[in-house]
Amino acid sequence: MKKIFLLALFALPSISLIAQDATGTGLTPPPEKKAAVTVGFLQGGGALIGVDLEYLVTPQLGLQAGAGYIGFGAGVNYHLKPAINSSFVSLAYWHQGIGDTFAQDAVGSVFTFRARKYLSASLGLGIPLSRGPALDIDFEQPPVMLLYSIGIYFPL
Repeated sequence: MKKIFLLALFALPSISLIAQDATGTGLTPPPEKKAAVTVGFLQGGGALIGVDLEYLVTPQLGLQAGAGYIGFGAGVNYHLKPAINSSFVSLAYWHQGIGDTFAQDAVGSVFTFRARKYLSASLGLGIPLSRGPALDIDFEQPPVMLLYSIGIYFPL
């Protein structure tokens, strides 16, 4: 009788903990990732090679900032699914160049495709705000410009 009592004493709390788990596996699910770093070509506000950091402030709304060689940028992202590794639409600011290397800056809307793992590719349209000394005098800025980038991302 003592053995059955001791077995019940140890088993009941374990069963209770398993019953409270939503997945039914008895294991707690891993915490959802709320941030991601993307490294690649024209990331970080259109920098030649750049890095963007995004943080989800709600399950579908993220804030992004980045920098690279030579440029910086920022954006507000709306994810199509409530996860950091989902595709999103972004309202972004790109600043290409600094000082004498400043070419142009733009604000625009970008769609970013994110594969389940690693691949991130963006395509959108932007409106140039100003031109800098690095642009040729003969270069005529179009009223709308193509914004694009490609890279790899890592959820944090």
